[in-house]
Amino acid sequence: MSKKKYVYLFSEGNAQMRELLGGKGANLAEMTGLGLPVPPGFTVTTEACTQYYEDGKWINEDIVAEIFEYLGKLEKITGKKFGDSENPLLVSVRSGARASMPGMMDTILNLGLNEQVVEVIAKKSNNPRWAWDCYRRFIQMYSDVVMEVGKKYFEQLIDKLKAERGVTMDTELTADDLKTLAHQFKGEYKKKIGKDFPDDPKDQLLYAIKAVFRSWDNPRANVYRRDNDIPYSWGTAVNVQMMAFGNMGDDCGTGVAFTRNPATGEKKLYGEYLLNAQGEAAAEIEIGTKASIEHGVAFWPSDIKFPGNIERIENYLTENGVNYTEDQIVKGEDGVWNVADVVTGATLAGTKNYLLIAQRAYANAQGK
Repeated sequence: MSKKKYVYLFSEGNAQMRELLGGKGANLAEMTGLGLPVPPGFTVTTEACTQYYEDGKWINEDIVAEIFEYLGKLEKITGKKFGDSENPLLVSVRSGARASMPGMMDTILNLGLNEQVVEVIAKKSNNPRWAWDCYRRFIQMYSDVVMEVGKKYFEQLIDKLKAERGVTMDTELTADDLKTLAHQFKGEYKKKIGKDFPDDPKDQLLYAIKAVFRSWDNPRANVYRRDNDIPYSWGTAVNVQMMAFGNMGDDCGTGVAFTRNPATGEKKLYGEYLLNAQGEAAAEIEIGTKASIEHGVAFWPSDIKFPGNIERIENYLTENGVNYTEDQIVKGEDGVWNVADVVTGATLAGTKNYLLIAQRAYANAQGK
């Protein structure tokens, strides 16, 4: 009897393998097969996620061994090595269920960075600001997604440093500022977790994959599945992919693109982007943008379908804008979310998060 396969290179899959590779993994495999310039990577299957839960929320030794086998294959394909002092490999770790669940599960970018690697890429790129920006982003994202240390603690440190420097935008912080932030973030991590931030890229990878599997069972995902009739038994795949960077300067960026206009359904290319940005900025564009809120359109991608709730959040934003604070967003005893004295009508568990994301999107689009 042949051993079950839990990991596939993008070059080994196709669009028909959606149940096993998830929607994102299957599409990445299909595009790779078509010869499109997809950064190489591999997918840990939905069956591995199911096995993780069957094993008591633990990635068993056979799956771990297969993950590292395919990491070795990725190193050969890219010519880069995890944690290397000459040519280090950095990856993203993303969820990918067979049904689209935008914003419900977790992502980690720039994985593989540590104090030694960040110095290597700073020197090799001749762009230390970019290198330290990647590292501080990774520390914050890993702390939030993997170790569940709230983003707010890191945002407070960013705001404090910007105030000290007399600047208003993250892009105005220097390489030395971002290095300072990275070390402050590591200090915050140790204060909250009680141990040092992990330096071993392989440990980082395993904990990140486990965090994505764990996010299949988070409150947001559970509500989304219930509202959209997605079976819990499906599980999510995990895509590990060589990083492509959007924060290396004004000739780089991050964004979202559609083959149709998501508001009207018109068959034409449609997209929005931010220059010199990475990761969460793209998600923020996807949830709500300057144009959406400013012009009263309240744009939401067509594949987000919370019956009634999204429309209620849209209506609140269109009528009231984004001038609210986090502590004003309160869930009433009847389960309905209120902002200050305005009743939104929304009962979705993630309503507060969506309102805050829309607010950040607007601020980002304004350059604030």
